[in-house]
Amino acid sequence: MVQIKWLISARNDLKEIYDYISFDSKRYAKLQVERIQNKTEILKTQIEIGKIVDEIGDPKIREIVEGNYRIIYRIISKNELHILMVHHGARDLKRRISK
Repeated sequence: MVQIKWLISARNDLKEIYDYISFDSKRYAKLQVERIQNKTEILKTQIEIGKIVDEIGDPKIREIVEGNYRIIYRIISKNELHILMVHHGARDLKRRISK
């Protein structure tokens, strides 16, 4: 089974998502963060299920989608991957990765 490591950047993204949604509903904010976290569980058994991120073009950097959010991860080995970021699909990823 694959070990999934959430990098600090991805954890910060989850916190920002929670904070933003919680202005309207703390309950929904919690549910959205849980959905995102639960979506990554599939990666434990299907590491390459995500599609290659078009903006990056590296076969080791892939994404899965949960609702409006792109969960971007890097395959480190057949037994490990890192969640790099959780990015809202309506925002420009190229601007974020060029920083």
